[in-house]
Amino acid sequence: METSDEELARAAATGDAAAFAALLERHYDRLFALAFRLTGSRAEAEDLTQDICATLPAKLAGFRGTARFSTWLYRVAVNAAHDRRRRQASHRKAAEGWGDWELTRRAEAEDSAGQIGWLLAAMGQLKDELRDTLALVLDEVTHKDAAEILGISEGTVSWRISEAKKQLGALRAKEDQA
Repeated sequence: METSDEELARAAATGDAAAFAALLERHYDRLFALAFRLTGSRAEAEDLTQDICATLPAKLAGFRGTARFSTWLYRVAVNAAHDRRRRQASHRKAAEGWGDWELTRRAEAEDSAGQIGWLLAAMGQLKDELRDTLALVLDEVTHKDAAEILGISEGTVSWRISEAKKQLGALRAKEDQA
């Protein structure tokens, strides 16, 4: 019988390296996919995923087991993405002119990446809460689990998805008219 994620998390929290390795083996790919959707960049997603994995042993001590491990891990990832965005905003503000040039350069590179690139770039224009909710749902997280991860109601998740779809549709329509 396979050991549950929750049991592995409790064991990893006490320093069991094999349990920690098993958790990473089970969840790394999905964690990276979510990080990619949250950041819109492979390099940023790699960095974010590595940062999460590096801090995960210490964070496991806070895992209470009241939620599924995967739900708890997604919450850790969303929080890490928020922290990363705040740091990046501070860096951009400090770098003013160069930061604008770099943002413009990145936006142009994303535009050439096709439909996926367009979606990621468009998601970057959404408010953080809409982007985070959409990223979770695109990663096939249920509305119920997304609500638990984000600390909101299922109805709010549904509204955010609807609002994100409207805003993305409006962006696409605006681009198509141009």
